[in-house]
Amino acid sequence: MLKQLLNKLPKRPIKSESFQDPSNETIIQRTTSLNSSSPKPNAPKRTSSAVFPSSVIAGIEPLLPFKDAPASEKMSLFISKLSLCCMVFDFSDPSKNTAEKDLKRVTLIELLEFIASGPPRFSEPAILSLCKMCSVNLFRVFPPNYRSSRGGENDDDEPSFDPAWPHLQIVYDILLKFVTSSSVEAKVAKKYINHSFILRILDLFESEDPRERECLKAIMHRIYGKFMVHRPFIRKSISNIFYRFVFETERHNGIAELLEIFGSVITGFALPLKEEHKIFLWRALIPLHKPKCLGVYFQQLSYCITQFIEKDPKLASTVIRGLLKYWPITNSQKEVMFLGEIEEILESINMAEFQRVMVPLFWRIGCCINSSHFQVAERALLLWNNDQIFNLIGHNRQVILPIIFPAIETNVHSHWNQSVLNLTLNVRNVFTEMDNMLFLACHAHFVEEQEKQSSASEKRKEAWDRLENAASLRPITGNTTAVLVMMPQQS
Repeated sequence: MLKQLLNKLPKRPIKSESFQDPSNETIIQRTTSLNSSSPKPNAPKRTSSAVFPSSVIAGIEPLLPFKDAPASEKMSLFISKLSLCCMVFDFSDPSKNTAEKDLKRVTLIELLEFIASGPPRFSEPAILSLCKMCSVNLFRVFPPNYRSSRGGENDDDEPSFDPAWPHLQIVYDILLKFVTSSSVEAKVAKKYINHSFILRILDLFESEDPRERECLKAIMHRIYGKFMVHRPFIRKSISNIFYRFVFETERHNGIAELLEIFGSVITGFALPLKEEHKIFLWRALIPLHKPKCLGVYFQQLSYCITQFIEKDPKLASTVIRGLLKYWPITNSQKEVMFLGEIEEILESINMAEFQRVMVPLFWRIGCCINSSHFQVAERALLLWNNDQIFNLIGHNRQVILPIIFPAIETNVHSHWNQSVLNLTLNVRNVFTEMDNMLFLACHAHFVEEQEKQSSASEKRKEAWDRLENAASLRPITGNTTAVLVMMPQQS
C-alpha cells in the first residue's frame, strides 16, 4: 500500500539516498521528492553519524513542506517525515551534528502542526510509522543512577534531565495530539498502541524529569480514555507497579503521576463497584501508606482513597482498618499525615461504619494524644474542632470517653508542651460539659486503675528486693558465676 501511495507522487527530479536501517544490516534506498526551492545538486549534504555510519549515509535532505504538497500526497509525505525523524542523535556533545539536530527539530514541529491541523483519517501505514517513530525516540533504558529513591536518602540530589529533551518534548506532544485526534480510529490504532507499547510507556514513568512524567501522565490518561479495550490491562499494569514498589523496591519516581491517573479513573467507575476495584483498593492503594517516602505522593493517594469512599461509603471502615494496620508508630511526620487522612474520612463516614471501627480507632488516637512529639499530639487533639467528628463522638461518648480518658488525664498532668496542654484541657472541658456524670465515672475509674497500678508496682519492687537479699545471703558455689561490680569512689 505504501508503494502505491509513493507511486502517486508528482513526477519531479528525485534524489536517492541510501542509509543503513538500525533494525537490520541491510541497505535501504529512500527516495526524497524535492520542490523547486530544494538545494542545488552541488550543495553540501547534511550527514549524521549519531546512529548510522557516515560512510553509508549519502545525505539528508529536508522533505517537501506540507503546504507545498498536494492534498492527495500529504499522508505519504507524513510517513516520509516520520521516517526521517527515526534517527536519534547524541546530545551529550552540544557541538555534534548541530545541523542534523536542527533539521530533525524542524521536521518534528512540522509533524506536530500537521496532526494539530486535523487531517483526514490516518491510514494504517501512517499509524504504524508514527508509533515506530515514537518508540525509537522515547523508549530507552535509564542508567542505574537515574533510578534514585525519591523521599529517601537521595532526596537532596538534583534530578537527572535528559539532554535530548528539546526533541523528546516535541515527540511527546506529537503522540499526545495523535492519540487525541479525531482522525485516528481506535479500532485500527489499537493494533499498534498495544499492550507492549503501553508497558513501555509505563516504564518511562521512572524518569526523574518531572516534565517528562507530566507528558506521560497526559498521554496515558488519553490512551485509557480512547482505547476501552486496553483499560483492564492498564489498571492491572499500574497495580503491578504499585505492588513492586510497596513490597520489593520502594523505588519509583512516578508513583504520584500514576495515582493522579487513577484518581480520574476512579471517578468513572460504575456502581456498584466491581470486586476487582475493591481488591485494588485493599491490596494496592492502602499498602501505599507503608513506604517511608509517603510524603512524595500522599496528596494524590489521599484523593484516590476519598474517591473510593465517595463511590461506596461502606468502604470507609475498610480504609480505616487498613490505616490502623500500617500506622507509622515510629515516624511522627507520617503520623501527622495519617491523622489528616483520618479526619477527611470521618467527615464523610456514616454512623454505622463509624461504630464498626471507633474502638480501635480511638485507642490509636489516644496513643497519639500522649505522643511526646507535640505536632502529633496537637493534630490528634484538633480532631475535636471538626463539627462532624464532634457529633460522631457525642453520639458515641459512652464508648469513646472511657477509651481516651486515660490519655487526656496523663497529658494534663505530665505533657511538656504548653500548646498540647491547653488543647488537652479544652477537650477535657468539652467532655465535662457534654456529660458530666460520665466524666466523673471515668475519672473515678481512672483513679482506681492508677491506685491498682501503683500497688502492683510496689509489690513488684518488694519482690525484687526480697530476691536481691536472698541472693546476697546465699554462698557462692563452684558452679556459680560471680559478677564483680565496681562502685565509683566517693570523693
